[in-house]
Amino acid sequence: MNEASLRQIQAADPTASTWLSANAGSGKTRVLTDRVARLLLNGTSPQRVLCLTYTKAAASEMQNRLFARLGEWAMLGDAALSAALRDIGHDSDLTGDTLASARRLFARAIETPGGLKIQTIHSFCASLLRRFPLEAGVTPQFTEMDDRTAKRLRADVLEGLTLSHGDVVEGLLRHFTGDSLDELMQGIAKHRDVFAPPLDRNAAMARFGLDPDASAVTLLAQVFLGGEHTLIAQLLPIFRAGTTTDVKAADKLAKLSLTSPELADLTALEGLLLFGATAKAGPFAAKLDSFPTNATRAALGDLMHPLQELMRRVECARPVRLSLAAAAKTAALHRFAGVFLPALEARKTQRGWLDFDDLILRARDLLTDPSVAQWVLFKLDGGVDHILVDEAQDTSPQQWRVIELLTQEFTVGDSARSDDRTIFVVGDKKQSIYSFQGADLGMFETMRTDFAARLDAVGVGLNRTELLHSFRSSDAVLRVVDHCFADHRGTGLGGDVKHIAFQHALPGRVDIWPVVGKTADPEDGAWFNPVDLVGDEHHTSQLARRIAEHIRRLIDTGTCVPQKDGPRAVHEGDFLILLRRRSQLFHEIIRACKVEGLEIAGADVLRLGGEMAVRDLTALLSFLATPEDDLSLAAALRSPLFGWSEDDLFRLAHGRKGFLWEALRDCGQTATREILSDLLNQTDFLRPYDLIERMLTRHDGRRLLLARLGAEAEDGIDAFLTQALEFERGNVPSLTGFLTWLETEEVKVKRQADTAGRRIRVMTVHGAKGLEAPIVILPDTAKQRDRGSDDLVLMEDTMCWTMRSGENPAPLEAAIAAAKAIRDAEDARLLYVAMTRAETWLIVAASGDVGDGKCWYDQAETAARAAGAGVHQFRFGAGLRHAHETWPNTGTRAPDEAADAPPLPDWARTAAPTPVRPAAPLTPSGLGGAKALAGEYATLDSDDAMRRGHQLHMLLEHLPHWADAPADVKLQRGHDLLRAGQEDGGATPDVPSLLAESAAVLEAPELAFLFAPGTLAEVELCADLMGQRLNGTVDRLIVSDERVLAVDYKSNAVIPGSPAAVPNGLLRQMAAYEAALRQIYPDRQVEVALLWTRAARLMRLPSALLSSALTRASLDHG
Repeated sequence: MNEASLRQIQAADPTASTWLSANAGSGKTRVLTDRVARLLLNGTSPQRVLCLTYTKAAASEMQNRLFARLGEWAMLGDAALSAALRDIGHDSDLTGDTLASARRLFARAIETPGGLKIQTIHSFCASLLRRFPLEAGVTPQFTEMDDRTAKRLRADVLEGLTLSHGDVVEGLLRHFTGDSLDELMQGIAKHRDVFAPPLDRNAAMARFGLDPDASAVTLLAQVFLGGEHTLIAQLLPIFRAGTTTDVKAADKLAKLSLTSPELADLTALEGLLLFGATAKAGPFAAKLDSFPTNATRAALGDLMHPLQELMRRVECARPVRLSLAAAAKTAALHRFAGVFLPALEARKTQRGWLDFDDLILRARDLLTDPSVAQWVLFKLDGGVDHILVDEAQDTSPQQWRVIELLTQEFTVGDSARSDDRTIFVVGDKKQSIYSFQGADLGMFETMRTDFAARLDAVGVGLNRTELLHSFRSSDAVLRVVDHCFADHRGTGLGGDVKHIAFQHALPGRVDIWPVVGKTADPEDGAWFNPVDLVGDEHHTSQLARRIAEHIRRLIDTGTCVPQKDGPRAVHEGDFLILLRRRSQLFHEIIRACKVEGLEIAGADVLRLGGEMAVRDLTALLSFLATPEDDLSLAAALRSPLFGWSEDDLFRLAHGRKGFLWEALRDCGQTATREILSDLLNQTDFLRPYDLIERMLTRHDGRRLLLARLGAEAEDGIDAFLTQALEFERGNVPSLTGFLTWLETEEVKVKRQADTAGRRIRVMTVHGAKGLEAPIVILPDTAKQRDRGSDDLVLMEDTMCWTMRSGENPAPLEAAIAAAKAIRDAEDARLLYVAMTRAETWLIVAASGDVGDGKCWYDQAETAARAAGAGVHQFRFGAGLRHAHETWPNTGTRAPDEAADAPPLPDWARTAAPTPVRPAAPLTPSGLGGAKALAGEYATLDSDDAMRRGHQLHMLLEHLPHWADAPADVKLQRGHDLLRAGQEDGGATPDVPSLLAESAAVLEAPELAFLFAPGTLAEVELCADLMGQRLNGTVDRLIVSDERVLAVDYKSNAVIPGSPAAVPNGLLRQMAAYEAALRQIYPDRQVEVALLWTRAARLMRLPSALLSSALTRASLDHG
């Protein structure tokens, strides 16, 4: 067996805890899958394995791979199965029993309650909170917010704060100079832990080294001692007699108001009397020997000394001025955060919403809360024996904290069962590129050291393994990668990290194309020319055309690409074009590929409002909402939905006397008129989704759009329908409301890149993480402007609000520089990820400015030369090529997979028939009859009475779990339950009354048997009754060997004196329960009873009385 496979088998050893560093393309997903499979082979129950991944796509891929493998094992013969088990390292004890057990693993995994726990950490935390909602302080039905909902919520909170804390908002706005206030609020919410508690003014002053008494007044008093006005007056005539530079300085000095100086005067003096940030004398040093000019300095005589003293005072004052301004701005930020974050949390709690950060933070708080943490860990401890963490380099500190708490029990006390509990972590520092999502590369090493120390302490140890072989990339690509990052330090790159090509004989290429030089900005054209599009001769357009033409030529000439199983001709699906961001070049490449007639998957992130199909459908909806909207109707008519020409539209619109729709109704376009009339007639009766679907299906709109716009349009159409459903879930489903909802926020939908098929993929490097392609093109490698956001910067342990460039005090400037260094290091890792997506052919191109030695193009060019690249003449100029082995000769063009595709059947193009809906199931409470006696609603109306009943049910369901807890704990749990179950906008519950009533029931000795261990709460029943399906829920069920007792809680205010006086509706309900339980337990005696909570009294109901009530219900139902 080869070394690469042996290393994988070693890493997948299920008996050892392992920290695995895996190079790009080294097969870490296979190792994860093999390890889980081997855990199951060793007898580990599937529910005792927890695998945490970074993305849902990664979790899905791993689960699919695992099920595919287990499913394959289930069908293999003994010899083939034995070989398969040996391939993953399970080469001992291959007996018949072992093989039989391996074949059963698929069924075990499928039948595991809740499924195999292969999920993202956010999904795991969500499931943890749903399992322990009371302990976590969240509603069990909480909803995870999307970005759109979160943005709307922040706007609502800000609007509320302008009314309740107007002075705080005004203080924030006084300092705000950015483009988006929402981005600032989003940053505050993202770093909520750092703002707890917020700094006050004195604390902010101290962070910047200022005394609490420091102020602009005291600073000005230290600079302006009283004679400066006279000094300036004496200087002015001498300056004006000097050079042009001196005259300009005199004009600026004359504008100062030094009789009552302000900070603006001090700032103006800094500009005159101090050097700049890059001066040889030092940043912002005083111009002691440089101001004014030499001749004027000589003419000043004795005035030079007081002028230089003023310079020194201004020099000393500048850092203090900057610190005062920064402290005031940061204090305003923290003051706002102090009211914004509680208001935001209150709104989320009121609506039962949690964002993605809340999932992690609430789970962390749950696992660290001393009052419940041990209970939660106890419940979890028996359920998880093996934890696997994928993409560890992209895990945030708070996520690591959750993982640390989960694994803490592995090495503490009786839980330290070292023989059968393991931790497996896999990651690659070189691929840490998600700092904007909280990833902290420093935690990678910290946690490895921590895990090693904890496991060493219990005598287990942590294996540290590396996977150096790449199963993906050719040797040519890997050699350039090694040379490119050999000198990088402190970034997760460089050092002794090397790559080994598993397919060493596989031919490979790295091409460095000549740069498309930067073109001059064109002169302004006509006023109606679009200002946001580049011209055809712009360097980005030239590079985009070069890429598209090159791909077209490779396909048309049948150029081959080497594969592990032999060469084949290239097709569009072999190309992956990666860019840093969705810039102008990004969209120009897509446009150029379409011009060349290439099959392209489109942008990796779909901007819904920019999709042509969506714009056509939106125009149609706008007309349906407002038939007088001529422009929307005209746009809809010109769309593929109706296919009108410009001439058709002109003939209809020109010379009309009324609205366009009125003219259309009177013209001869019968088909168009009938479609629009049908849709208009349905507009007030159909939800937005149904209206759109009616156009797409009944009126053939989907086929018409795809025929004109191509298959790429289908993603936009489907996303549009999804947005309609999303709108209907949280809003009144009106058409006008839906259109307004669409306009308020640009909707972005991420395309699944792995479903692109045989189409060119154009995407960002971040989006390509985990993907690969035979040919990768990197066109966005020229010099880049730093786009990092430094509005909020962490200075030591304090979140600070930065000033404009050049106005930050030294400590804050150092923090900004540190943040930029982190971004620069991540930019290098981003290049590593981009280059290692290539299997056999990497192409590096650029347009614009290069040559600073730091941009991606220069780094790749230098690395290619170091790897031995030679000059190569491309069709568009001389560049470099580094090649390994002999590239296969050109062959024949690959056949089109879709050429022989069978035609779609008729049923795929027609609307499905309306299904026959089954009869609605019966419910015990829906069998008719009165539910209360006369006088029941004298003090509470029916809604309030029902709400009070639900609250009592909730208390009686959950409080028995805390029967042995102290009284104060039970009281607090009751308060928590009522608060968590309060409905939005509902009346505040009468907490003392509800708690007293529930306590009377739970503490009544004669009722204790109802809540004893082994009794069941909220039991779902399903049975046949009166020829229909009955679905119901019994509040309490006691099942013994001989009898069954079903109890239903009733909180009626007026309690009947005997079973015969019980309202008929309640008797029918209990009769239905009795009938259902007789079917479920035919061999036992069934009894039913009502528990009147007001009196804490149990009333058993005679079977004969119930039988009579059920007969009456059958007749009514009849």
